Amino acid sequence: MALKKTTFFQDIGWRIEAVFYDLFVAVIRGLPIDMASDLGGWLLKTFGPLTSVQKTVRRNLDIAFPDQDEAWKRNIVTAQWENLGRTFAEFPIMDRIRISNGRVEVVGGERLEALAQASAPVVFISGHFANWEIMPSTIVDYKVPCLMTYRAANNPYVDQRIKDGRFRYGVRLFAPKGGDGAKDLLLAMGRGESVALMNDQKFNKGVPTPFFDSVVYTAPGPTRLAMRFGTVLQPMSVERTHKARFRVIVHPAIEVDNTGNRGTDIETTVCKVSKFVEDCVLKRPEEWFWAHKRWPKETYKVRTDQN
Repeated sequence: MALKKTTFFQDIGWRIEAVFYDLFVAVIRGLPIDMASDLGGWLLKTFGPLTSVQKTVRRNLDIAFPDQDEAWKRNIVTAQWENLGRTFAEFPIMDRIRISNGRVEVVGGERLEALAQASAPVVFISGHFANWEIMPSTIVDYKVPCLMTYRAANNPYVDQRIKDGRFRYGVRLFAPKGGDGAKDLLLAMGRGESVALMNDQKFNKGVPTPFFDSVVYTAPGPTRLAMRFGTVLQPMSVERTHKARFRVIVHPAIEVDNTGNRGTDIETTVCKVSKFVEDCVLKRPEEWFWAHKRWPKETYKVRTDQN
């Protein structure tokens, strides 16, 4: 494992963090599936609102749903913390949350079956819905050759454990986000493998797209990949049906616009992606990852000034 250049004390701190991570995983894996999920949900529902992230969650909801009343927003805040806690607790036991044991149902699975048989790659896209780890596990279960992307953890020891955890539920290929990851994605698609990316977070150099009556910046990378290889964007979403049980929806493909104006085609296609994410959030707002700053600084400043 190649470690980042660091000081002796930073390395000791990382190792201590890794020990606590191992203890957490040991506890979770020692519990029944739903009990582990319940524990995670209770922990973040109880303590999440006490953290500084609570302010971000609430400001995001105020931006997205300005006309909703206070009681509705409080319920969504509580529910999203519970969902987030369940998701974190479910990660160490993802190998036990599978289609084969009835905990994951798939709508539109015939689309994945067709992709497994095809030689041409696609670009899977999704957002941080419910437990977003269910998306790659489903792709793996349908035996679609696919390179998964992820944001590497700052702690290299924990990062290795996260990769090992994904290995347990079948994910063999990784492309950390960044320059090297982009090269890996290009090579994978050149070999005929699909790639999977989350496309719902802030990207400062991205394409301005409408999102809940405001403008956000959305990464054009997935659209550019699809355009380069003459393929489609294949959206997927995940819904929590009950505790650690899920429904995966494989939506109709999003075609990349092809008018001959490359810049415009990228912008209009990325807008389709943003619309897909918004539709999913509108359907189940309590299951989206509200704990990140999706909107530009200017939008938050305007909201603060208005209050």
